[in-house]
Amino acid sequence: MSQPKLHRSITLLQATAINMIDMVGIGPFVVMSVVVEHMNGPWFLYAWLAGAALSFIDAMVWSQLGTAFPLAGGSYNFLKEGFGPKWGKLFSFLFVWQTMIQAPLVIASAAIGFAQYSSYLFPLNNIQSKILSGSIVILIVLMLYRKIEAIGKLSVFLWIGVISTMLWIISGGILHGNFLAPVKHINDGLELNTAFAAALGFAGVKTIYSFLGYYNVCHLGGEIKHPEKNIPRSMFISIAGIAILYFLMNVSVASVLPVKAIQNNKYVVSSFIEILSGPLAAKFATGLILWVAFASVFSATLGYSRIPYAAANDGAFFKIFAKLHPTKHFPYVSLLFLGCIAFVFSLLFKLKDVIDAILAMRILIQFIGQAIGLMLLVKRKGKDFFVWKMPLYPLPAIAAIIIWLFIFISTGIHMMLGGLAVIGVGLVAYYIKEKRQEQNELVQ
Repeated sequence: MSQPKLHRSITLLQATAINMIDMVGIGPFVVMSVVVEHMNGPWFLYAWLAGAALSFIDAMVWSQLGTAFPLAGGSYNFLKEGFGPKWGKLFSFLFVWQTMIQAPLVIASAAIGFAQYSSYLFPLNNIQSKILSGSIVILIVLMLYRKIEAIGKLSVFLWIGVISTMLWIISGGILHGNFLAPVKHINDGLELNTAFAAALGFAGVKTIYSFLGYYNVCHLGGEIKHPEKNIPRSMFISIAGIAILYFLMNVSVASVLPVKAIQNNKYVVSSFIEILSGPLAAKFATGLILWVAFASVFSATLGYSRIPYAAANDGAFFKIFAKLHPTKHFPYVSLLFLGCIAFVFSLLFKLKDVIDAILAMRILIQFIGQAIGLMLLVKRKGKDFFVWKMPLYPLPAIAAIIIWLFIFISTGIHMMLGGLAVIGVGLVAYYIKEKRQEQNELVQ
């Protein structure tokens, strides 16, 4: 009997849908007011443009690595190959180590955001909110417990709901508000100084969080049809589409609501729809926003479940995570484990604590580490090794490193120290694992 294996069944449309529903999620709806508060003026739109710019630049790094190593696990493979036989083992281990913490945080953040925004429809106390967020995680795991072919079709269905919701919001501003006013006044009172740079950094943490997920297709690299074409295409299409939708959505809301009314409003989009079309329409819009949040949890959980599997299948992580379902052919142990941790996190944390922690934990090893690893790999293998080559190499990779460092600093000292602490504990765990492996080899 042959061993179960991953199937290349995800098309370009499905890959793009998976990326986009992961990117949108609850993020842009719950951070919109926070971004406006940080920028404190009409120039808050620049924070969304900055998020799009960094995503485009960083996607070039992902595209070059993703097409060279179209395998399950994405960053695990990129770091292992980029840093070579000696250091690659360490960096890939650290990535999987932090993924076991930050991936459930990402999943939990979407579930917590879902419960938070549900309060617009029906008041929830703290316990009820926790029950709802935990239930969302459980439902997502149950929905993902199936073949990848079915998941690809389900992702397109969820994607249609995401796009429809955002188009409705945008059309509301076009039909009923002074749509171009926010763009015309984007520079009113703007001063390019250190205060603006600091505000852009703090707001950028939130907008970047809303763009995260454009690379989800790389984690599913072993299940993508024609990965040499579909991996980069799906990423750039996703980023371009979502960047346009985010910008127009913010312009639409700001054309109806004044800046002061957007600040400190947890349900800003629902308030926007209520002003335009009344409370019943606002409730319906809130339902669609919750659809979007649910779709995001679905996509994020799908992508992250392949990372521990890839590492275990490669012999670099606990063997049990390498198991595939005997008939449905997906890493069910990895999915169930991450789902359980995400369930616990959804009961313990608040959304505002999770967003900064997610970025601070990932930037150094995953985003900056990948860019450095790519340059090291190009130096060893040469440019001809790669199927897809970034324009103006290595400038985009260097730019990505610099901008990610700026975002890391902008998360704040506590989050920076927390991210470094996770890496430190990971180094200790790696040392212990290596020592035990050496002892086992000596015994044998």
